[in-house]
Amino acid sequence: MPHIKGKALAIISLLILLFAACDNVPTPKPKGYFQVKFPEKVYRKFDMPGYPYTFEYPAYANIVKDTSFFGKAPENPYWINVDFPSLNGKIYMSYKIIGPGNNTYRKLVDDAFKMTYKHTYKAEYIDENVIHTANNVNGTFYEVGGNAASSKQFFATDSVHHFLRGALYFDVTPNADSLAPVYKFLEQDMWHMVETLRWR
Repeated sequence: MPHIKGKALAIISLLILLFAACDNVPTPKPKGYFQVKFPEKVYRKFDMPGYPYTFEYPAYANIVKDTSFFGKAPENPYWINVDFPSLNGKIYMSYKIIGPGNNTYRKLVDDAFKMTYKHTYKAEYIDENVIHTANNVNGTFYEVGGNAASSKQFFATDSVHHFLRGALYFDVTPNADSLAPVYKFLEQDMWHMVETLRWR
């Protein structure tokens, strides 16, 4: 008899466990992203002889002369890239001298606007922020939301001689969620570059 009671107790315990297990619906874990360790914010001056502009850029970036624009040479020697090797990103900076023909002030502003808004098919929104500094630098800083190829862009100008455009790109498939901390970190650097920009 005690043997039968022990079997019955084991069967009842097993049934209770089975019924309890049926109520637990498995839930997938949320997708995780790698934690990025950011360097300390330290800046140095870009002040190359002959260049028509100077600015401060992050010490954890490298300035590289841009020698190719879609397979062709840039129209002048003042195009550069601000490369962030540890963050896999790059700010492409193109400089134009305002003048007649394709380089009128109005055309350069329109082109910068069009280049930003060509991202609208991937963008959730585009915010425009006015640039106006004491160094005679005016323009627009664009924040493109969503999975656009370039989420931070700007143009800066004195409206008479100088026109500088910058666009941030990463060497990865755009993902606004995973790149959000890096976007925020480098946006501060881009604003610092614009705020310390001076013409020559």
